[in-house]
Amino acid sequence: MKVIKVSQVPATDASGRLFTGPVTRQSILMGEQSKQFVVNQINFAKGVRNKFHVHTNDQVLIVTSGKGICVTEKEEVTVFPGDVILFPAGEKHLHGATPDSDFSHIFITGPDNKTTQIEE
Repeated sequence: MKVIKVSQVPATDASGRLFTGPVTRQSILMGEQSKQFVVNQINFAKGVRNKFHVHTNDQVLIVTSGKGICVTEKEEVTVFPGDVILFPAGEKHLHGATPDSDFSHIFITGPDNKTTQIEE
């Protein structure tokens, strides 16, 4: 068994062209710790989101703090701590913070996942 306290995992800058502003990442489980899962927490500043993208694997989000949005081509949902979201492989989507709240979620996907950004 391995117990990981997310509060003790260092946050590193993960801002880049996929995001509309500053985000940090806490790498919870990576390839050397699990051969089946990649688990990270992403922390968004108020109003920051990622751009429309798709994954080659399913992606699960577990909201840990704040208020966020999850958007597909068909719907937009406001999400809160404790909510769990599944984006099937290939589904065009985005997620991020609402304008009035920071937002954090844990994401789980496969170690061979590839992300393709669709929105510039």
